[in-house]
Amino acid sequence: MIRRNQKFFNGLNMVLDGLLVILSYAGASLFWLEVISKSTNIGELSTQTFWLATGYAVFFLLVLSLFGFYNTTRIRRIDWKIKTIWKAETISVLFVTALFYVLRLEDFSRGVVGIFYILCFLLLSGKYVAMRLLSRKIRAQGVNVKYVLVIGTGPLAARYQQDLEEHPDLGMKIRGFIGDAPLPEGAAGEILCPYEDMDAQLSRQDIDEVIIALDQEEYSRIQSVIAHCDKYGVKYYVIPFYNDIIPAHPVIETVGSSKLINMRYNQLENIGWAAIKRGFDLLVSVLGLIILSPLLLVIAIGVKLSSPGPILFKQVRVGYNRKEFKMLKFRSMKVNAQQDTAWSTNEDSRKTPFGSFIRKFSLDELPQLFNVVKGDMSLVGPRPELPHFVEKFREEIPLYMVKHQVRPGITGWAQVNGYRGDTDIQKRIELDLWYIDNWSIALDLKILLKTIFGGMMNSEKINK
Repeated sequence: MIRRNQKFFNGLNMVLDGLLVILSYAGASLFWLEVISKSTNIGELSTQTFWLATGYAVFFLLVLSLFGFYNTTRIRRIDWKIKTIWKAETISVLFVTALFYVLRLEDFSRGVVGIFYILCFLLLSGKYVAMRLLSRKIRAQGVNVKYVLVIGTGPLAARYQQDLEEHPDLGMKIRGFIGDAPLPEGAAGEILCPYEDMDAQLSRQDIDEVIIALDQEEYSRIQSVIAHCDKYGVKYYVIPFYNDIIPAHPVIETVGSSKLINMRYNQLENIGWAAIKRGFDLLVSVLGLIILSPLLLVIAIGVKLSSPGPILFKQVRVGYNRKEFKMLKFRSMKVNAQQDTAWSTNEDSRKTPFGSFIRKFSLDELPQLFNVVKGDMSLVGPRPELPHFVEKFREEIPLYMVKHQVRPGITGWAQVNGYRGDTDIQKRIELDLWYIDNWSIALDLKILLKTIFGGMMNSEKINK
């Protein structure tokens, strides 16, 4: 019944969201008047509050719709929904605030807007988290399940089946497979018919979606399969045979009738997001240098007294767009001939006792805040490597050079997951590429918090 009335439930969902927005504004106004301002003039609040909140709710729901928030799909994760709510609310509040300023509405309270911004986000996010938890329980009982027909019987089809089994919260089950060959070993399911007889299956009323998962050797059938799906008006998705090399967020562009898939697009190519990240880097690094200046002075004195040589160690690294730059660190080793061609090890004899101590707690990395200010680095990103190793790894590690499409970072996703220093380079690159494909402000904040609260102390031993 739920599947047949999906449009009704989507509409009901929007109405409930609108009511929560209105409730949030009313609650924020009451809280401001009664608790903050301690005003007794609440009688004038009702009509004005209702119309302001209703107008904003309509605009906010429109922005959410433009983000595809209410599109009928089960693939979206709950974190996507929460991020989209935050984006839409931020845009809406900024727009309405600017509009009120232009219209010179003096009764407009910034305090109410601030409280409303937080309350609205919490209520809407809480609603969708609760809905997701409830839907999991309902779908586990076989209710509100979507049934999928898979066209293909090769490794791609088998992997899709495995992915669905690992995400039962999606509430999607496979009715069967269409194909000429048996399923791979380990895969279970019913092969309903060969490709030639797919019409009978595509005309079934108990199929909600079709997944086209043809392997490379069968791709000559793709046009025919799509034509059959269109013939019966079924909704279909295509898993391309080059699935393993497609990033998380590819971008499709067109030149005439040619569709170009940008396989290496990342969010930081967007000038707006790049400016936000750069502004955040500048603000935090400058504040960090000011706040940490006494500590930086103490470490500088310690380095100078520990052994002959400069306080700062300047090492050439490869950064954004494969350009070389000089990365700064507090010198933790004796001056040596291998400093530009060799990694340090856990019990490296080149480390001074004081240098070993500051390395243990990553304090030697603090001068890289100057690199961030200069623009060579970011607070968060893939760690930059020595030119010697870049030349080596580019030949040995697939996709190694892709990490140079963003600014390198003082810390990164690989580092907070335990891959720092002399660790598995292949795994580090996998994590770096995941970070690039899934970058967001929230992810950067998460990495910074994990670095500050536990990620700065590493496994290196302190030399005595």
